[in-house]
Amino acid sequence: MKYKLSIIIPVFNEEKTVAELLTKVINAKISAEKEIIIINDGSTDTSEDLIENWREKNKHSVSVKYINKENGGKGSAVRKGIAISTGDAVIIQDADLEYDPADYEQCFTPIRNGECRIVYGSRELKANAKRVYSSPAFFLGGLLVTKWFNILFRSSLTDEPTCYKCFDGKLIRKLNFKGNKFDWEPEVTAKLLRLGFEIKEVPVSYHPRKVNEGKKIKWTDGVSALWTALYWRLLPINKIKKDYCS
Repeated sequence: MKYKLSIIIPVFNEEKTVAELLTKVINAKISAEKEIIIINDGSTDTSEDLIENWREKNKHSVSVKYINKENGGKGSAVRKGIAISTGDAVIIQDADLEYDPADYEQCFTPIRNGECRIVYGSRELKANAKRVYSSPAFFLGGLLVTKWFNILFRSSLTDEPTCYKCFDGKLIRKLNFKGNKFDWEPEVTAKLLRLGFEIKEVPVSYHPRKVNEGKKIKWTDGVSALWTALYWRLLPINKIKKDYCS
């Protein structure tokens, strides 16, 4: 049986990029079957129409699962996508063009090969060390969150806030998380580290957009990430184990 990668794509008001991103996803050359899962998180622009048009044009070339839900935040959309995924591995793909689907292969290969069960695509590793960024504030905020994780959990991550988080499918479908917005990411990372899982990092490319181009994350999300990491670090491990449905 061919290895399957579930690609979860949360969408909220991405009319400028969503159709192009979806085409890049289906054109990405990888040694796995693709399961594309699009979660429209209550978009109020033309994203829904663009997704439907794209699905109609590509209905004979790719199988797509599509959920259209009320707005609840990225975490709520990712949770729904994970729940209906069936892939051996699961990766998160934002609906903008900051991350390149051509990097999927290097993200899921260590999981397929049994080296680890979680891979994060890092924008900070040597192959991409001189990358550009949305603004100095975004860059420094990401470094601060990563450093905070390394202090709290004695980890050695280089890019915790990366979008390209790739998980063993069975693992991530068993891990409950509560965060509905961007806080789902530090919550999942914290729980996985507390449970003793290794997070392997691989270099990925990055093409950042500015706030005026549609970037949605705010400085308050960085503060939330710091608090979320601390909360799950201080919580008794038995309570965290309850969120991992073994």
